[in-house]
Amino acid sequence: MYKLTNIYFTSLGSLVIGLFLISCSTQKQQMSLSGNPIVEGWYADPEGVIFDDKFWVYPTYSAQFEEQVFLDAFSSDDLTNWKKHSRIIDTASVKWAKKAMWAPCIVKKDSSYFLFFAANDLQAPFSKWWNPEVNKKGEVGGIGIGISSKPEGPFRDYLGKPLIGEFYNKAQPIDQFVFQDQDGSYYIIYGGWGRCNIARLNDDFTGLEPYANDSLVRDITPEGYVEGPFMFIREGKYYLMWSEGNWTDETYKAAYGIADSPFGPFKKLGIILESDPLIATGAGHHSVVNVPGSDDWYVFYHRRPIPNEGRDHRVVCVDRMFFNTDGTIQPIKMTKEGVDKRER
Repeated sequence: MYKLTNIYFTSLGSLVIGLFLISCSTQKQQMSLSGNPIVEGWYADPEGVIFDDKFWVYPTYSAQFEEQVFLDAFSSDDLTNWKKHSRIIDTASVKWAKKAMWAPCIVKKDSSYFLFFAANDLQAPFSKWWNPEVNKKGEVGGIGIGISSKPEGPFRDYLGKPLIGEFYNKAQPIDQFVFQDQDGSYYIIYGGWGRCNIARLNDDFTGLEPYANDSLVRDITPEGYVEGPFMFIREGKYYLMWSEGNWTDETYKAAYGIADSPFGPFKKLGIILESDPLIATGAGHHSVVNVPGSDDWYVFYHRRPIPNEGRDHRVVCVDRMFFNTDGTIQPIKMTKEGVDKRER
């Protein structure tokens, strides 16, 4: 007599049948979970969003900057089965972009989809990465925009030049997130090299709208900020999230603060996503999605598999995000299982 998971079998044939049934049950259970990573390949900096009852993820193609010349997207009806949309935009369609397209974010305005991205890894003489033998003043780069009538593209260059191609407050023009405030205004929050700026977009996204003091940007850098800002509103409060540490190693992690306005001040309240030697390292540069009509929140982020075999070996994952009764965020538990199947 055989015993297997509290089921008894009196013959070898029964044992085979039992193993088959348990295998089918396990496969069915696995199919109801997203698993992590959610897609194959090296990807990072995922922007999660919902368009027309479908989940979308727009990540960076994680490679050497000279190879990082296009963006893919992924869509899903249920968070578990993802469809790849290849090369929704690339440097062939953005003539001023030569390399290092990364950290996309996307918004739908009226009937158009606007895809914001950074390109060319623009440098400045005051940065430690400035190399006078390679870098020249006046180089073109920064934050650009693609436009399409469909979320899967293809996207064409909207402006023919960067939207932001200068250094304000010593913030490298990268890692942009576009945020719609409660009054309908659109803001772009961005910045690398430890500085975070917020600027107001004009109605057609062709430029920045000056503030009352004629400045184009405002500095909202919180304690510990390095890069990768993300903002959302919950119960009337503004949450600013960002990444800290070094994106190339296990020190990378995500923090957040809460304020009464998109301009802060944002006091750092804690680390919510970081390395777990039992799961993965270098977790960060995330985004969050709230399912409309619910208080269900999902965090999309990248992390480094263990063992890590290279600088650009990052994968895109999804896990749940929960709040405490006072509105603070519980530390996010990274999992290999991912999240439950969810149909919009």
